[in-house]
Amino acid sequence: MTPPAPGSPSLAEQLKGRLIVSCQAPPGDPMRHTDTLVRMALAARSGGAAAVRVNDPEVVAATAAAVDLPVIGLWKDGDSGVFITPTVRHAVALVEAGATVVAADATARPRPDGSTFAALVEAVHAAGAQVMADVSTLGEGRAAAAQGADLIGTTLSGYVPGSPVQSAPDLALVTDLAGALETPVIAEGRIATPEQAAQALAAGAHGVVVGTAITAPTALTRLFADALAPRP
Repeated sequence: MTPPAPGSPSLAEQLKGRLIVSCQAPPGDPMRHTDTLVRMALAARSGGAAAVRVNDPEVVAATAAAVDLPVIGLWKDGDSGVFITPTVRHAVALVEAGATVVAADATARPRPDGSTFAALVEAVHAAGAQVMADVSTLGEGRAAAAQGADLIGTTLSGYVPGSPVQSAPDLALVTDLAGALETPVIAEGRIATPEQAAQALAAGAHGVVVGTAITAPTALTRLFADALAPRP
């Protein structure tokens, strides 16, 4: 990973008030192809994104080589519990693939190998990258910041027991985190419209991640198809 040139803006400065596009596709989706996801990231860049968030070391490496934006890399391994970059091994592999930032689950749940989020942060920093902590509550955000996370994301609000289940973005959590922490807060999760993205910034977010509303044609097509389906 190439270090920033002297005098260039910091990552936090690059992301301030800006859009991060999550370029991912679920297993089995026709879009889940490395070249397709890289092209998606290139399209996001052309549309004005300040960074992209991508899954899997292979896609991180291809994206970092093709797209001149910061790459927030994660590695989803499994489908329950802590599965977003669950171990130090996963995190270091993402840095080696070219991630500028490693996104990892920083909830209070136990990690599958018994390690700590603090150990992951230490390893990523030692390898020369930064960490985005995906949290679901204010307490988890406080803990992640204390353990050295460089960014705090509201990514997991609504997906972890103890956090509010809702169809809209958790703007209350954004406000609470931004008011309690000096670490930049990134709003992520269920942001479906430009208006909601702007509301997240107004609530105190440093930057905003949007995924499905931009990069998920299968899911978006299903919404329209379901709306037009005959009713019994």
